Amino acid sequence: MNAITPISPALPSLIPDNAPFSEDQRAWLNGFFAAYLGVAGPGSADGDAGGATAEPEEDLPWHDAALPLAERLALAEGRKPERQLMAAMAQLDCGQCGYLCQTYAEAVWSGAEADLGRCVPGGKETQRKLKELVAALEPQRGGVAPLAPASKAGAPVGSRDRPALAILVDAYPLNRPGSGKDVRHVVLDLSATDLAYEAGDSLGVFARKNPALVQAVLDRLGATGEEMVAFDGDALPLRQVLLSKVDIARPSDDCFLFLAERAFDGEEALKLQALARGEGPAALAEADLLDVLLAFPSVMPSLPGLLKSLDRLQPRLYSIASSSKAHPQEVHLTVSAVRWDANDRTRTGIGSCYLADFAKPGDVIPVFVQKSHGFGPPSDDTAPAIMVGPGTGIAPFRAFLEEREARGATGRNWLFFGDQKRSSDFLYEDQVLDWQRRGVLHRLDLAFSRDQEEKLYVQHRMLENAAELWRWFEEGAHFYVCGDAKRMAKDVEDTLLRIAAEQGGHDAAGARAWLDGLVKAGRYQRDVY
Repeated sequence: MNAITPISPALPSLIPDNAPFSEDQRAWLNGFFAAYLGVAGPGSADGDAGGATAEPEEDLPWHDAALPLAERLALAEGRKPERQLMAAMAQLDCGQCGYLCQTYAEAVWSGAEADLGRCVPGGKETQRKLKELVAALEPQRGGVAPLAPASKAGAPVGSRDRPALAILVDAYPLNRPGSGKDVRHVVLDLSATDLAYEAGDSLGVFARKNPALVQAVLDRLGATGEEMVAFDGDALPLRQVLLSKVDIARPSDDCFLFLAERAFDGEEALKLQALARGEGPAALAEADLLDVLLAFPSVMPSLPGLLKSLDRLQPRLYSIASSSKAHPQEVHLTVSAVRWDANDRTRTGIGSCYLADFAKPGDVIPVFVQKSHGFGPPSDDTAPAIMVGPGTGIAPFRAFLEEREARGATGRNWLFFGDQKRSSDFLYEDQVLDWQRRGVLHRLDLAFSRDQEEKLYVQHRMLENAAELWRWFEEGAHFYVCGDAKRMAKDVEDTLLRIAAEQGGHDAAGARAWLDGLVKAGRYQRDVY
């Protein structure tokens, strides 16, 4: 998933001056289309603004995925409503909602987006806070008429609203026996589509849920799954809607309230109402729809009402692990299958286990390309690149290295990779070592946390090589990190600041200014989730 932070350069105007929109509406539309089209702002890595004077960057101090929600909201307190709504987002700019954090907030405030449940990483915490903020801030709208939602019918094929149809070729394991993980190399055939992608982009996948879970829900509802139900203006079989249209893994608060109205037992109704407030039985805090229906046997929901109360199933985004120059008509992903046990059932990640377990070679899968908004290998083929990608975070850097090799780039490449055990978890080992042997990869530093008594991580390898890293930065290196935002990526950033202090002689403020300078120059980019 892509998330490049911070992201607040001024954007070029894409809306004609004579278009019939208010200033606020024009600002939102400009941001939305700039994000959708991948238009960079002045001062981006793609070049200067032709001598134009750039507008000052807006300070967005809450735009940090490592900050807890309460702290983000405190930083946005007193700002205009759109920014307070933005602070409730997950701050990943991952694109799963179809926007960036800023443009999603602006769309919600303008009225162009009514769905408050699109932020997958933010989950219910974000959804509940958005509802609370929208209600509290409503008086500030000042009578401005909301924008009409954009029509999905006019969306181009291959977009999020009208995905293209790829064919699954394979999803083979990358881990060796003895690993505690199940990471798959997923290959999709794009030859029947017009999709094009660049190294650094992500692929949106419209997954289908675990068929066994759907069947269990149907059994509890006393339904066959063949019942035809109305959904988005179409008549579809109930099974299809539960499999691919609505989110039954994370019932919405509206769903809890609807089920409370359909409970014949008063105590069960009160517990369901409490769940809608974020309270209720702790055992049901992370419940799926089946858990809830089994926990409250007096509930007898109507099918139309139940489907209406559930959130729409959002696509899952995966960093693309291939270069289209190396694999024409194909796109590759690096996907960790998520499985866990709870309440005597094995649970499965919606997107990851769909690709690893439920979809079969030859199956047609709806997909779209999510542009990276700035995350990609250096446009200067002579520039050095430092890439930090432990675990599945190696995905975009496999794409970078394939891309740079295909372009004949002469810039040096340095990869930091880590996982649990070298014997079983060195993803793409043969390809990585071949790149190193042939000189495509000039430096390789590995950190396998469980191969020794004391845990070893990529940031430790960075500190061991601090002097050499600093020389690369002095020579114009671009620095990239991909992986977990709240732990690994934060530790890597803290390590960069320490290196700037120790090797560059900066104090804390100077180290931060140096890192901010790398960001503004497009030389420090993050793809975090």
